[in-house]
Amino acid sequence: MPAPDPILSPLPSTLPAVTRSARMPAGFVAAGATAGIKTSGNPDFVLVVAQDGPVPAAAVFTPNRVAAAPVRLSRANLQTTGGTGPGGATAGFARAVVSTSGSANAATGPDGDADQAAIGRAVAAAIGATPEQVLHLSTGVIGVRLPLAKVTAAVERVAAGGLAATDEALASAAVALRTTDSVAKMATVTVSAPAAGGGTTSITVTGICKGVGMIHPRMATMLSIVLTDATANPATLREILRGAASRTWDQLSVDGDTSTNDTVYLLASGKAGAAAAETSAEARTALAQAVEAVARDLARQQARDGEGATSLLTCQVTGGVDDADARAVARAVISSSLIKAAVHGRDANWGRIAGAAGNATLPERAVLEAAGLSAAEAADRASTPAHVDPATMRIAIAGHLAYDGQAGGPTGIDKAAARVAMDTEEVLIRVDLGLGNGWGEAFGCPLTEAYVKENSEYTS
Repeated sequence: MPAPDPILSPLPSTLPAVTRSARMPAGFVAAGATAGIKTSGNPDFVLVVAQDGPVPAAAVFTPNRVAAAPVRLSRANLQTTGGTGPGGATAGFARAVVSTSGSANAATGPDGDADQAAIGRAVAAAIGATPEQVLHLSTGVIGVRLPLAKVTAAVERVAAGGLAATDEALASAAVALRTTDSVAKMATVTVSAPAAGGGTTSITVTGICKGVGMIHPRMATMLSIVLTDATANPATLREILRGAASRTWDQLSVDGDTSTNDTVYLLASGKAGAAAAETSAEARTALAQAVEAVARDLARQQARDGEGATSLLTCQVTGGVDDADARAVARAVISSSLIKAAVHGRDANWGRIAGAAGNATLPERAVLEAAGLSAAEAADRASTPAHVDPATMRIAIAGHLAYDGQAGGPTGIDKAAARVAMDTEEVLIRVDLGLGNGWGEAFGCPLTEAYVKENSEYTS
């Protein structure tokens, strides 16, 4: 855990190093293709398959009550394959993940549900699985049905000869996930872990994702597929994924809107020969750190590519009563439209940061439990104000100390110098609450005219 830094410099990462590339873990094949859903003709179809049968899988889904057909069907499928034991409806076994881009298949009624089920049956028939072993993703305009015939034709074509166990195949899947993303998003971590028979082995965790608008996740991300060749059962994957999401994707906001389709999947093939994460503490730690490193980097990529974004906005908070409080303050800062607009204008308006910190509240119970709080403590603290005291708080913007409550308040920041420092790829806001050892971070982006223009014309 990083200690409070008296000069409010950037916090060092304690996670494994990430490469922004796709590296296919052993045991999987994938493809990105064009099904014809998008009128642009760009790639819009993804299929990822576990080569040797169903593998342990876990998921985190949107809490949006208008959840899309792929979300509801995948929840049901995981419930069927995972039963009612540890992990419940968000952990089970899966043979494939199928994704379509161009239609969210949300708010499409019974016909949309039937379309999604038909896609699952088509995938299952094509790869020799059952429909319950297929997980689904979809993204695009809400209220628009999928062109079922085009999608099922793509399923048959890709399954018959388009899948490959190569890095390039996984990278093509990352491209086909996109909607308004300007770049494909990929991240890979390789770390050492205990081998099942003694000694050590290397495990790989690779994630691909999409999403640059309608992003304010709670217990989920936009669309993401994370694959690993490590060994873990469904319940362990669920615990690892929920914890990682609570500290990374749950700390990401572009525009304050939680999508109807947000989903992240974690699948483990076990092909690296590592010791099982549920029986080896060292193996579990290695896998958990690798998954969190991938999730964090993907979240940062999403924030930097936010619709209309001109830079990445990061807020790191130290000195919280605990980590939950610090994360709440960090997320409040990067979610503030006033702060996002100020960052776009390179205006070191520290008063808006102080105001956002003072408004910070902890998330709902489920997020707090996922982050490690006990059920009782999560229930007691859910949606309560974070502890903030202006007499102990300090604020720095792009390396310039702007407010020091311990020294009497405003420091007389040189706004011209701060403006120059803010003209960079990543604008860092550092807050020290001066109340304890809790820390957290959150990721966002400036609010620009380009965001308004893009979303005013999205369906037209």
